[in-house]
Amino acid sequence: MIVVMKKGATKEQIEHMIRRVEELGLKAHPIYGTERTVIAAIGEKRDEHRASLESGAGVAEVVPILAPYKVASREVKPEPTVVRAGSLSVGNCHLGMIAGPCSVESAEQTLQTARAVKAAGATALRGGAFKPRTSPYSFQGLKEEGLKILAAAREETGLAVVTEVISEGDVPLVAGYADVLQIGARNMQNYRLLEAVGEAGKPVLLKRGASATLDELLLAAEYILNAGNPQVMLCERGIRTFETHTRFTLALSAVPYLHDRTHLPVVVDPSHGTGHTSLVAPMAAAAVAAGADGLIVEVHPDPETALSDGYQSLTFEEFEGLMELVRRVAEAVGKQIE
Repeated sequence: MIVVMKKGATKEQIEHMIRRVEELGLKAHPIYGTERTVIAAIGEKRDEHRASLESGAGVAEVVPILAPYKVASREVKPEPTVVRAGSLSVGNCHLGMIAGPCSVESAEQTLQTARAVKAAGATALRGGAFKPRTSPYSFQGLKEEGLKILAAAREETGLAVVTEVISEGDVPLVAGYADVLQIGARNMQNYRLLEAVGEAGKPVLLKRGASATLDELLLAAEYILNAGNPQVMLCERGIRTFETHTRFTLALSAVPYLHDRTHLPVVVDPSHGTGHTSLVAPMAAAAVAAGADGLIVEVHPDPETALSDGYQSLTFEEFEGLMELVRRVAEAVGKQIE
C-alpha cells in the first residue's frame, strides 16, 4: 500500500511515518515527488495496518497498490524517473544515447570508438568486458583488463561507461569501474544478481529476456528497486518469435505500454532487436518516435573483423547518420540529447 503524505508534510512527519511502517514489519520505500512524498509499504499483511497508518501526522491517505510490481508502479510515483550517471541522463525529456562496441577487444579499438561516438553526439559508452556467449568456445571478453580499458576511455572522453555484469560475485569488481551496470537478457531473472546490483548503489540497465513478458520484466526491476536502488532503466531488446527475417522481433509497442504502467525510463536496443546493420537506424528513429528515453547501439571501427556481433554493428559513418536522423525525430517529439 501507499502512504500518501500531505502537501507540505514536514521532514519529521515523513521520517516518523517511515519508522512507523518499519515498526509494523513492513519495508518502507519513500519516494520524494515534486509536490508531495509517498511511502510505499511493502510486505505481508499490509492491508490490516491501513487504519493505523492513516491516523499518522501529515498523512493524507493510505491506498492499496493494485499492480504486482509495487515500487515500479505509477500508482506509487506518477511522475517519470530520470536516471543520471555522469554524462548520461535518461528519462522524461532526456534522451540518452549509449554507443560502443559489443566487446572490448583492445585499448586502441575501444578508445577509437569512444572518440568517434562522442564526436557524433553519444552521451555514454557501452562495451562488454564480460561476455556471456551461447558457445563456450566464443570470445568471452577481456574481463578486468576490459574494465580498465573502459575506465581509460571514460578518463579521456568523459563518457559514462555502461557494461554488463554476469555474476553476483563480479558485482563489486564491475561496480568499481562502471557508471551503469547492465543486466543482460540471459540474466533478467537471475534474482540473486538483481538483488546484488540493487545493493551496489549504481544505476542499472535491465534488459528484457528474449521470452519474457513485460510483467516479468517489471517484476525483475522490482527486485532491484526493493534492494534500495531507485536508478533502474528498462531495456526493450527484442523478443523471440516465429519470425526469422530479423535476429529478434523488436516490440516497440512495449515502449508506450511500459510508460503507461511504470515511472521507470525505457531504453531500446535496435542492434540486438534486429541483428542487421541496415535496420538499426530506422528502428532507432522509430523507437524515439514511440517515446523511448534512450537508445543503446553497437558501433565498431571495422565490423567485419569484430569478435562479436559485427553483423549488427555500425561503422563510425553509419552512426553519424543515425545520430542525424535521431536528432530530427527527438526534436519532433520533445526529447533532448544532452
